[in-house]
Amino acid sequence: MDFSGQNLRGRNFRGQDLTGANFSHADIRGANFSNAILRGANFTGAKAGLQKRWAVSLVIFSLLLSAFSGLFSGIAGYLAIYYFIPGDNFNPVAGGIVLLIYTLFFTLTIRQGIAAALGFVVIAVAGAIAGAGVVAGAIAGAGVVAVAGVVAVAGAGATTVAVAVAGAIAGAGAIAGAIAGAVAVVVAGAIAGAVAGAVAVAFTLLSAYIAWRALRGDEKFALIRTIGVAFGAIGGTSFCGADLTDADFTKAIIKSTNFNHTRQKQTILHQVCWSNATKLDRARLGTSILANPAVCELLTIRNGYKKSYKNVDLYNANLKGINLECANLEQANLSHAALQQANLNHANLTKTLAVGADFSQAYLTGACLESWNIDHTTKLDRVDCQFVYLLEQPNAIGSRERRPHDPDKVFQPGDFEKLYKKIMDTVQILLRDGMNREAFAAAFQELMQKNPDITHESILAIERKGSDALLTLEVAPDADKAKISQDFLKPYEDQVRQLQAKIDHLQQLRSADIKDIALELARHPLNVTNQAVGTGTMQETNDSSRNINIGNIGGNFNASGQALNLGDISGNVTNTINQLPESTTEQPGIKELLTELQTAIASDSELSGKGKTNALEQVKTLAEVGQNPEQPEKKSLGEKAMIFLKGTIANLPDTAKLAEASSKLLPLIAKALGLPV
Repeated sequence: MDFSGQNLRGRNFRGQDLTGANFSHADIRGANFSNAILRGANFTGAKAGLQKRWAVSLVIFSLLLSAFSGLFSGIAGYLAIYYFIPGDNFNPVAGGIVLLIYTLFFTLTIRQGIAAALGFVVIAVAGAIAGAGVVAGAIAGAGVVAVAGVVAVAGAGATTVAVAVAGAIAGAGAIAGAIAGAVAVVVAGAIAGAVAGAVAVAFTLLSAYIAWRALRGDEKFALIRTIGVAFGAIGGTSFCGADLTDADFTKAIIKSTNFNHTRQKQTILHQVCWSNATKLDRARLGTSILANPAVCELLTIRNGYKKSYKNVDLYNANLKGINLECANLEQANLSHAALQQANLNHANLTKTLAVGADFSQAYLTGACLESWNIDHTTKLDRVDCQFVYLLEQPNAIGSRERRPHDPDKVFQPGDFEKLYKKIMDTVQILLRDGMNREAFAAAFQELMQKNPDITHESILAIERKGSDALLTLEVAPDADKAKISQDFLKPYEDQVRQLQAKIDHLQQLRSADIKDIALELARHPLNVTNQAVGTGTMQETNDSSRNINIGNIGGNFNASGQALNLGDISGNVTNTINQLPESTTEQPGIKELLTELQTAIASDSELSGKGKTNALEQVKTLAEVGQNPEQPEKKSLGEKAMIFLKGTIANLPDTAKLAEASSKLLPLIAKALGLPV
């Protein structure tokens, strides 16, 4: 549908489907687009606002109110000199109180806004009434007189200013000032009239100041501006309840236009282009992101260079090609915003919410991405980025965590997208107080049952983070990361609690058992007898276990257990390592490296017997990989073994000998076997 250049003043398009319609350079003043579907519509250069008859009505109404404002200002001027006129009411003290109240009202209005000033008026009324019983009647009356004058002028003046703001009527202030001065002089007389006229004109000038500040978007006078804009939009172009997704208002005139919601539908302004649109600040913008003057200015002027948009809502905003270089967007909401080809070089995106945002071909060199929030719906196609920072403020060593780390290197085309694509397709789970292996195994098994896409190969890393461990899993792009995290953490934490309860219970039993064993051994000393058999040879047993029957407890006490198992696995590891070839160079080969790692594990005092057994099994796996390093199945097992060993070491204190040895050995072993470091 092509309505370009047409005169559409007063036309009714209510509820119509006008998707993709062309209204470029059309006159749509007074047109009704309420509840219409205008997705992708073109309003480039269109002229919205009031029809002539409504504009004339607004002017007349504003001039009438200006006249009333002038009348009240004149009366206020007369009240200012009421107690200074010679006669029965002459009282300089009371007159001084009136002038003081006027002065305070002026000061509060300018510094804190009309709301604070009117609050002062209310307090002054209460004070004047209360004072009537404790001070002279004339003085108390002076307070009432002054307050009455202020209330009258503030009420009429504010209403006039609001309407004048809406119509931007330049002559309204002049008319009000002329009438104010005339009334004050006529009522007060020629002599006192000069003072009264000055006060009256001062009130008029105050009204003009309020209008000026309201037009500039001063928050202290937001109420005045809101009232004025509401008056100005009566009879204007209406988009109430319309769907304007992807509409284009480039260079359109938007004055006296209504974008408020209707009772039936919300007005949708997703990704509307407002580039170089004029007088958008004179439109009724409701609760949209445009209600923020800073956002309104950004979306029309398209230049936010070095400006602050901290905590600003830019949800679903059209920011294509916009200049936000060096801008502060900390904690801003950029979700689903269109940022294609936007200049975000050196911008601060700390804690920015950018879920669903489109950064395709945007410029991000030097941007700070500390804790920014993105997911698989965030588009980073062909981003132009040479380096980024992961910290807003330098850390203890003065680093902002530049990526790439090397200051002489930059991202190559596509590197940035790959880096964050990998990050977006992972889930990181923090395990408090280190990793409990038994709880981990049980919880991970349950996680795989609930999420079939996750396997042991999904484990990318288990890293030590202080006293905690960080598990990193690779997941599908559309996976529910919150659910995966919950599916693992809940059973893991339950298992940890159950295991801890068992340990506590066993420790209690052990304390009791040791006491009973000691008493039993004291009563029945242990005798060792060597028995000669046959021709005098001595028969010995290799069974290192000892069966002891203790009174009412019963059962067997096995003294072999871990020591024997550890010896068996250590022997198997040695046999497997010995099948590897010797190093042919002066540098240690895979055989020597694994032997050194085996020794470090076996001799470490911080690692439990079971921990040593499990770790040595992984060393055996690595030795088997070394025998057939080209087999993909072996490499997969080797990667898992490396991850397990890193997780084991992550739970050891920094002072552990194994931690120190592994930090040197594991990278060399990984390199020798062709595994990821």
